[in-house]
Amino acid sequence: MVDIHKVYPDGTIALKGVDFEADFGEIHGLLGENGAGKTTLMRILYGELQPTKGEIYIEGKKTRFRGPWEALESGLAMVHQHFTLVESFTVFENLMLIAKKDETPESLRRRVEELERELNLPIPLDATVEGLPVGVQQRVEIIKTLLREARILILDEPTSVLTPLETKELFALLKKLRDMGMCIIFISHKLKEVMEITDRVTVLRKGLKVDTVRTEDVDERTLATMMVGRELAGIGERKGTRPGEALLKVEDLWVLGDRGQWAVKGVSLEVRRGEILGLAGVEGNGQMELIEAITGLRRAHKGKVTLRGRDVTNASPRTLYRLGMAHIPSDRQNVGLILDFSVEENSILGIHWDPPFARRGVLDLSQVRRRGEEVVDKFGVVAPSLTAPVRYLSGGNQQKIIAGREILKGAEVFVASQPTRGLDVASTEYIRKLLLELRDQGKAILLVSTDLDEILQLSDRIAVMYEGKIIGELERGEATMEKLGLLMGGVA
Repeated sequence: MVDIHKVYPDGTIALKGVDFEADFGEIHGLLGENGAGKTTLMRILYGELQPTKGEIYIEGKKTRFRGPWEALESGLAMVHQHFTLVESFTVFENLMLIAKKDETPESLRRRVEELERELNLPIPLDATVEGLPVGVQQRVEIIKTLLREARILILDEPTSVLTPLETKELFALLKKLRDMGMCIIFISHKLKEVMEITDRVTVLRKGLKVDTVRTEDVDERTLATMMVGRELAGIGERKGTRPGEALLKVEDLWVLGDRGQWAVKGVSLEVRRGEILGLAGVEGNGQMELIEAITGLRRAHKGKVTLRGRDVTNASPRTLYRLGMAHIPSDRQNVGLILDFSVEENSILGIHWDPPFARRGVLDLSQVRRRGEEVVDKFGVVAPSLTAPVRYLSGGNQQKIIAGREILKGAEVFVASQPTRGLDVASTEYIRKLLLELRDQGKAILLVSTDLDEILQLSDRIAVMYEGKIIGELERGEATMEKLGLLMGGVA
């Protein structure tokens, strides 16, 4: 890719003359902060977007795809963070959807079985997708690209929903594909993984290419500095604390999922003043339903939730806010923010009906403006203006608005679900520091994360959910990546 520029119709400049090249027989990492342009660059390569200026060459031939279908026909495929499988179909039925026009089920099955043997990659062809672990579903996505005879494979945050064991298995597969001569582009925010799996790394910052380096020639700190343009201080030494009384208690809670099945099965836990309880687990094991029940977004069918000594089972979010609970949701765009509302409007969500922001149902716009200014100033939000819609902000700045809004409510209990998901290294460090500062101020924090590094870095105690239950609980000093990985895989 040579001199790639991308200017959107509203004038936003996403890429400013980026050069990018990756070789066959290598795994090439692509790093950058949110808004650095890496996703835009890959969407241009894959044909989802057209560049404003620039040229693309594949094996020396000038190329420009009109859409992903042309990219696939040319041997370039992309596995997105959210899989494109029909969950009610079997694995084989999903594979039939991308079969060649003249291919029979028998010949396709033979091709798949040959790939399985060649890669030592067992796939349960006749199993229904919705019942498969996430790691197996990801293998199916990769098999789909290989059946299309892809030679260039783009992977977007491929480990975000995997256990440590599944990540290890994925890396083994990627190394096999690399050794077979494929070109693999690996997009990730996890510096440790980039160091482990890639041969070279390209770093983007603010729409510009910083450099391409051999992975063996750099370390995590160097890559982080390249990404943000300054050296990061780290979160520093954790202070020792003596947890106080339990501010949040969950007792024998049972919650139904969207399909009417039990998603949470008799969960009990407590979070004490001055501590962070980390809740780990592979996504889809009931964490979302548990958090929604605790925060008033989903009905609990059995059990009890107590907040600061008061029974708040199935209380509304508004009631919970007023009793001292704040919530940083995992889905910042669909749950945490109203994207078409301004920065200042989003800064009062959840308390917009209360004085001083509203009187007799009418907003006091001067008070709204003051709170917006406070959130922006105290939490370092970068925005064009207080009246700019938050949809135009980077993920990191959107998350800072949510965190700032919730912290300024003066809550005693914080429920933080995937608080750094999809954030770059600088924004991740900022949010983690905030959580530790809240703990040191005596707040009780329930931290839900699929990122084990985050869980180990921040938690005082760690509980692991598996298939709707708490399968184990560890003190911070006895928790290791290996122990947590086994628990996340269902080994008690």
